[in-house]
Amino acid sequence: MRRAIAIGAAAAVCAAAGAGLYAGAIPRANPFAGPVTVAAAAEGGATIYYQDPDGKPFYSLEPKKAPDGRAWRAVPAGADVSFDEPEEAPARTKADAKTERKIKYYRNPMGLPDTSPVPKKDSMGMDYIPVYEGEDADDGSIKLSSGKIQRTGAKSEAVVKRPVISLIRAPGTVQEDERRISVVALRFEGFVESVANVTTGDHVHKGQPLLNVYSPALSSAAAEYLSAFNAGATGKDLKGARRRLENLAAPEAAIKELERTREISLSIPWLAPQDGEILERNAVPGMRAGPGDVLFRIADHRLVWVLIDVAERDLPQVAVGTKVTIRPRAFAGQSLEGTVALIYPHLNAATRTARIRIEVPNRDELLRPEMYVDAEIEAGTPGPVLAVAESAVLDSGSRQAVLVDKGEGRFEPREVKLGRRGGGFVEITNGLSEGEAVVTSANFLIDAESNLKAALKGFAESNSMPPEAPTSGSGARP
Repeated sequence: MRRAIAIGAAAAVCAAAGAGLYAGAIPRANPFAGPVTVAAAAEGGATIYYQDPDGKPFYSLEPKKAPDGRAWRAVPAGADVSFDEPEEAPARTKADAKTERKIKYYRNPMGLPDTSPVPKKDSMGMDYIPVYEGEDADDGSIKLSSGKIQRTGAKSEAVVKRPVISLIRAPGTVQEDERRISVVALRFEGFVESVANVTTGDHVHKGQPLLNVYSPALSSAAAEYLSAFNAGATGKDLKGARRRLENLAAPEAAIKELERTREISLSIPWLAPQDGEILERNAVPGMRAGPGDVLFRIADHRLVWVLIDVAERDLPQVAVGTKVTIRPRAFAGQSLEGTVALIYPHLNAATRTARIRIEVPNRDELLRPEMYVDAEIEAGTPGPVLAVAESAVLDSGSRQAVLVDKGEGRFEPREVKLGRRGGGFVEITNGLSEGEAVVTSANFLIDAESNLKAALKGFAESNSMPPEAPTSGSGARP
């Protein structure tokens, strides 16, 4: 008898869903059941629907055949767990009656904002779902059964303090340090007698002779100083004569040689002012050089700059002194360490990026100007902070919330304030305490359940409010 009632109820539901349903429109009562075999169909009793012979999710109320002529499989009530006969319920005791939960109201089975204080059916014959006391708490939390939690795959993790580290990656180029470039030029008019055997690209050391220079102005100043030196002048007279040579940028070695030999050389060797590579050589033997003419340009590459462009949204995470890892694209597997030296004050309006200058020691001169590199800036919180997995945050744009696991299947949506992100975690600046558990997977399903129940509760409260009395002047008659 009970099997007949179950079969009749199933037929009524299918008929209410619409007569003449086509294949694929009828969902299985148990979507996780496998294909129904012929033996199961024979032993199960009366047929309730027909299934595709290949086990595909296609169903029909009427017998059908596949394109290759095979008949669809008949599914009896006994082959679907939804139509199994219920077990005999044990006899209820008085204690069970006292502990039985009370039904507060019934909600629409399709999720519509419709509730009823008594059992009823919707237009399709589906029973309204009972809502028990304790399932609809005033604090906005919801309660789910253990079976529903298991089916949704919800998992919870404790909120703990941890460092939130993020890597900002950006391409860049190597540039020369502007402070490590110098030129060789004269402060007087002279002639280049000879040039050392150095060319563009050669490495020179500080104090190395680069060229020999003759100048009447320099020879006159040397003669004046030698005269004062030979006369045994002291004080301001000797200092004044020496100062004139220094103002003409005469090398200190040439002045000491003049004091030692007490002879004026026809030409004076001009020395390299620093270590580095020759970027430019304009000196030619016999040429006339005027004041300020650049004869050599030298750059020291033992410290170079790396210029990178960082997105505007990542700019707050970068500070002067932050450590940076530089990986040259030309040398796979090699890296150098540098620090952020300067964040340029202007933003690129076209790319919405800010330029950052990184100083990188280059003692082996592995990095060369205009070389492409990849930079990684390690940004994040200075110490451990309260953080949760990024998957735990429900972000709607204007609202960020998490689902707090209160235990025993109860979950509480709670709004939070977020901080830095990195490494799959996000900092929580407000809304959570250490040790609380939050849902990290399938939380959107629980959130959907929470929103639905909140809407139903609001609808029920609005229906229970008495109608407002008409105000004077509203047109209502007394």
